[in-house]
Amino acid sequence: MILILDFGSQYTHLIARRIRELGSYAEILPFNISVTKIIKLKPQGIILSGSPSSVYDKNAPFPKKRVFNLNIPILGICYGQQVIAKILGGKTKAKKLREFGRETITILDKSSLFKGCKNKETVWFSHGDTVTELPKRFKKIGSSKSSKIAAFENYDSRVFGIQFHPEVTHTVNGLKILKNFTYNICKEKESWKISDTKRRLISELKKQIGEEPVLIGVSGGIDSFVVATLIKNTIGNRLYCVFVDNGLLRKNEPEEVKNLFQKRGFRNFLMIDAKKQFLTALRGIVDPEKKREIIGHTFIRVFEKKAKELEKKQVKIKFLAQGTIYPDRIESAQPSKDATKIKSHHNITLPKKLKFQIIEPIKELYKDEVRELGRELGLPKPIIGRHPFPGPGLAIRILGEITDERLSILRETDDIFLSELRKNKLYDKIWQAFAVLLPLKTVGVMGDLRTYEYIISLRAVTSKDGMTADWAKIPPKVLEKISSRIINEVMEVNRVVYDISQKPPATIEYE
Repeated sequence: MILILDFGSQYTHLIARRIRELGSYAEILPFNISVTKIIKLKPQGIILSGSPSSVYDKNAPFPKKRVFNLNIPILGICYGQQVIAKILGGKTKAKKLREFGRETITILDKSSLFKGCKNKETVWFSHGDTVTELPKRFKKIGSSKSSKIAAFENYDSRVFGIQFHPEVTHTVNGLKILKNFTYNICKEKESWKISDTKRRLISELKKQIGEEPVLIGVSGGIDSFVVATLIKNTIGNRLYCVFVDNGLLRKNEPEEVKNLFQKRGFRNFLMIDAKKQFLTALRGIVDPEKKREIIGHTFIRVFEKKAKELEKKQVKIKFLAQGTIYPDRIESAQPSKDATKIKSHHNITLPKKLKFQIIEPIKELYKDEVRELGRELGLPKPIIGRHPFPGPGLAIRILGEITDERLSILRETDDIFLSELRKNKLYDKIWQAFAVLLPLKTVGVMGDLRTYEYIISLRAVTSKDGMTADWAKIPPKVLEKISSRIINEVMEVNRVVYDISQKPPATIEYE
C-alpha cells in the first residue's frame, strides 16, 4: 500500500488514482496523521501531496518530522518537495508570479526515480514557491529554466522531491515516474483491479440496502447509469429509477433516456415533467453557486414527492442513490481543511434535513474508472463513451439568467456542434464537447441588415479523468462548418468563438 498525505491539493486523489491505475492500492490520509497510525498501516511508501498553501504561511500544513525517520521511501510532489526541503534544512523562495502549465526539465542524474525517462522531459508545473538550497546529503537530479532544483533525492534514505506534478496527464512520463517510485523504490506489489472494485461495491450495497427499495435519480449519463446497473444487479426490481425533465436538458434527451433504460430492462422507470417547477425557481438567478443550490434542492423536493406517491403503493423509500463521482466532490468541498473549494455540485448542496439516506457507491472513482466499471458490467459502447453532462444541465452553460429563449438557442447550437463532431468521427476522440451561451450581444451583419445577437462559445477538451484537460485540436475546416451552421440556422446568434483554455487554470465547465 502507498500512503498519500493530503496537504489540500486538488490533485491529491489524482495521485491515488494513478497509483491504482498502476495496479497498487493507495490510501489518502490527512497530512498530520500520527506516526503511530502510519506504522500500523505498514505502507511501502509515502507520497506528500501538493497544496494551495505556501511553506511560509503562518498556519502552513506540515507532517510530523518523525515521518522521515521511519525508513519508508518518501516522494514529495510540488508543495511536498518544499516541505521536505523546509523540514530537513534546505531553503525555499517565494516567487513573485505563480507558474502554471507545461515546462521542460533536464534530468541531471541517472536516478532510479527517472529510470526510462529521456534527458529532457515535458512536465506540468503549478507552483508559487521553489526550492533554492538543498538539504544536507541531498543532490539535485533535475532542473528547469524556472526551477534550478526541479528534483532532488537522498538515495540512502530514499527520500525524493519533485517540483512538478507527475500525476497529471500533461506530464508525459509522469506515470512512469510514479511507477518507478511505487515498484522500483518502494518494492510494492500489484493489488488493485477494477473487477475487485465491482465485487466489493456489490457486496457493500447488499449490506447497506438489505431488503429495502432504492430510489435513484438518473440522467442517461455514464455515472448514474453505472450506479443504477450496480444496484439493479444487487436488488433487482426494488430499484426505482426517476428521470426528471427539469427543462434544462439537451435536444430530444428525455425520449432518448427513456428508450435507453427500457432497452436495458429497467422495469421501474419513472419520468417526471418538472420543467415549470425548476424554471420558476431559477427565474432571475444569475449566480452559478445559487443555480446549483436551487437545482439540487428542487431535485430533492421532486424525489420526496415521488417517494410519497410510492408509499401510497406500499413502497417505502429509505435510500436515495446518486451517481456522484470524485471530481464532483473534489471541486465541491474541501477534501481536507487545507483544500480550496472550486465550485459546488448539485448532488453535494443537499438540504440539511434530508428524509433519505444517500447512497453514492462510485464517489471515490474517476470518470475513466467508472467507464471501466461499466465495461465490467457489460454496458454498451454508446453509453460508456457518452460525453459527461452536468446534473444542473444547460443552467450552467447559460451564463446569466435562464430564459426559455436562451435555452432554445443553446439546445440548437449544442445539437449542431455535437452532430458535426459525430459526422466527422471526432466525438469519440474528445472527452467532452458542448456549447455555452454568453450573456453578451455583439454587432453583426447578415445580408444588408445590422444584427445585435448572442455569442456562442464552443468548448471541447481531451482528458482522461476530468481533473486536467487540454483543448481539443478540432480541424479548422470542421470548426468553420460548425460556426457557419450555427450562425445560419440559429437566428439569435451572430458570432461563434472556440475556447482554447486548459484545465488548470480554467475549469472544463464555465460555471
